[in-house]
Order: sequence, then C-alpha cells, then structure tokens
Amino acid sequence: MPAVADPRHTAVRLRASLSALQRQLRLALPPQRIGVARLSVLSHLYRGGAMTPTALAALERVKLQTLTRLLAELEADGWIARAADPADGRRTLLSLTRLGVKQLTADVHRREASLAEAIERALSPAQHAALLRACDSLDALAQSLAASADAGAPQEADA
Repeated sequence: MPAVADPRHTAVRLRASLSALQRQLRLALPPQRIGVARLSVLSHLYRGGAMTPTALAALERVKLQTLTRLLAELEADGWIARAADPADGRRTLLSLTRLGVKQLTADVHRREASLAEAIERALSPAQHAALLRACDSLDALAQSLAASADAGAPQEADA
C-alpha cells in the first residue's frame, strides 16, 4: 500500500497546479470574454436567483461598496436588472436579464470548449479518467472549505 502524502505538500501542489491551469485558461480565451469579477457576480445570480446587493456582496466576500460600480456597469449593459423586493419594498433585488443569461452561458461554453480541447489534446484516456475521478475530491474540498468559511462568517443584516 503506498504511503499517504503529506497534506501540506498536496495542498502546495494543488494550489500551484490550479493556479497554473487557471492562468492558462484565461490566456487561451478571446479578449471579448467576460472578466472574472463579472463572471462571478453573474454566476451567483444565475445559480442563486434574485438577491439583494448585500447578499451578493456576502457571497462574493466583499463590501457592498466594492460591488457598486460593477453592478452599475452590469445594469447599464442590460445584463442585470434591479426591482423592488415584493416582500419589503425598501430593499432592491438584483436579477439576471435574458441578455445576462445569454452572455454568461456563451462565455461558460467558450471556457468549457477550450478546456475540453486541452483535455483531449494533452491527456491519455487513463489520465482523462483519473482527472474525472479527481473532480469528486475537488468537490469535497470545495464543500469543506465552504462549510468552514460559513461557520466562521459573521451574519450581516440584509439592507
């Protein structure tokens, strides 16, 4: 039975590998792609549905003021819309527009196609299968990190 690797060494290798992969994915995409900040905001709204700016800032783990300009740009571009919260008219809800969904899905498909081409070009069938199995481990790590972050995060009132 092989010896178990030191978790710190695995963490260093994983971080370095993911960083290098992410950097190459960014470089491989055309310049008209959605920027990282926009992609993150649009993805949260796509997955989570309509939410307040404060809730979105909490998911992004930034202060609301940090998102203000980006939200204004996305709204001006017609990718998100603001509406009064039907449960509390003092609050504003953000949601994706049809154009926002179209832009997000097109960008995600371009990213996935680029990655699929690299997998096909660079990996043997055995490596491809091993990578697919590793996705379960990566998902488990993401869930563990999210649970740890949620346990230590202060609860904010929604404005």
